[in-house]
Amino acid sequence: MRKRSLLMALGAAPLAACGFRLRGMPQFAFRSLYVQAPGGSLLARELVRQLQASGGQLTVITDAAQMTQAEAILDLLSEQQERVAVGLSAAGQVRELQLRLRLRFRLRGQQGQEWIGETELLQQRDISYNETIALSKEGEEAMLYRNMRSELVQQLMRRLAAVKSQ
Repeated sequence: MRKRSLLMALGAAPLAACGFRLRGMPQFAFRSLYVQAPGGSLLARELVRQLQASGGQLTVITDAAQMTQAEAILDLLSEQQERVAVGLSAAGQVRELQLRLRLRFRLRGQQGQEWIGETELLQQRDISYNETIALSKEGEEAMLYRNMRSELVQQLMRRLAAVKSQ
């Protein structure tokens, strides 16, 4: 009985020592962030929502009049959706599309110092296409763009959390 307990403990020891832990909430090197984005940007809206929900002591500023109170300024320079035909049938009809979502951004300090230079993030998905079910494919495209937007927001959050105070 005692040997069995000892063997079980020895078997579990490597698992406990591997260093695995859940990611947890991001910690930012700045306490306030102004998000400057093109009007009506769905990605900016989701990013602000994620930043506010991240807990911690980060204050997200979206009002341009209060921009001077922010320690860091996130400029969302562009957000571009693309739809490219990548596969055609013998008759020249589109059979496969590639959906792309590009985001260009930069992060700077209040005095203009650049913390993250101009960077482009890209998400892309392939989707089959059939004109006889175009309406359902439209819904699928919208869902894929929503997923890509969510993934870009998560990538951006990780990059913001990786910034060390300057």
